[in-house]
Amino acid sequence: MSATLIKGKPIAERIRAQVAEDVAAIGHIGLVTVLVGDDPASDVYIRLKHKAAVAAGIDATDLRLPEETTESELLAKVEELDADPQVDAILVQLPLPKQIDEAKVIRALAPAKDVDGFHPINAGQLYLGEPTLVPATPRGVMAMLAEHEVELSGAHAVVIGRSAIVGKPMAHLLLQQNATVTICHSRTKDLARHTLGADVLVAAVGVPGMVTPDMVKPGGVVIDVGINRTDDGIVGDVDPGAADVAGHLTPVPGGVGPMTIACLLENAVRCARYRRGELAYPA
Repeated sequence: MSATLIKGKPIAERIRAQVAEDVAAIGHIGLVTVLVGDDPASDVYIRLKHKAAVAAGIDATDLRLPEETTESELLAKVEELDADPQVDAILVQLPLPKQIDEAKVIRALAPAKDVDGFHPINAGQLYLGEPTLVPATPRGVMAMLAEHEVELSGAHAVVIGRSAIVGKPMAHLLLQQNATVTICHSRTKDLARHTLGADVLVAAVGVPGMVTPDMVKPGGVVIDVGINRTDDGIVGDVDPGAADVAGHLTPVPGGVGPMTIACLLENAVRCARYRRGELAYPA
C-alpha cells in the first residue's frame, strides 16, 4: 500500500487567491506582526508570513523589538495597536523572551484583532462550538481533510499533543464534526494502543519520527503537523515509512505548513470584517 499524499500547497494557493480577492473588495487590511528578539526560527516564520501577506495585497507591518524589551513596554505597544483604527489584525510571535509573560500579552490583545486565535475569548468560543478566530494550523488541517473528503462523523480521531496552539483546538474542531476524539500526550501510557485504533491520526508534538509505521492503523489518515529541523533537513513527527501503511498522509515539508500561512491570512480577512461590522464579534 502507498498512501495518497495530502499536499497543502495546491489548497493553500486557492485560499490565498480568495484572500487576495477579499482584500481587493475590502480595500485595506492592516496586519502588524510583532517579533521580540532575534530568534532565528521566529525570524523565518515572520518573513514567510509577510511575504504571503504582501502577495495577497495585505498592508503588513513587520515590527521588531529588541530582546531586552520589558513586559510593560510590550503591553504598551499592544495597547497602541489595539487602539489603531488602521490595524485590523495583530500577531505577536511566540515564544517571547523569558522576562515577558506570554499569557498576559495574549490577554492584552483585542480579541477581534487576535489573528492567531489564541486569546481566551476566541479559545472559549471554539470550546462552545461557536468559533470566531481559530488557530491557523488546526483550521488548515480541517480544510485538508475536507478537500480529500475524509469522513469524520463517527470516526475515531487521535490527536497527539495538547498545546493551546494545535492539540486542544484540533480536538475541538474534530469533535464539532462528530468525531470521537482521544487526546494523547507525554504522559500517555502505551501510545501505540491508541494510535492503532485511529481512523484519523494527528501528530503535533515536535519529536522527529515519533510515530512509527507500526503505530499506524492500516488505511488510516495521518496528519503530520511536525516541522523539525535536523541535520538531515526538515522532517515531521511521523516516520516516512508510514506511507506504506496509511491510506492518506501529509508530507513534510509541503503538507500542513503551507496551510498554516494561508489560513492565517484568512483570519486577517475575518479580523477586518469584524472591525468593519460585516461580521458581528460576540459582545
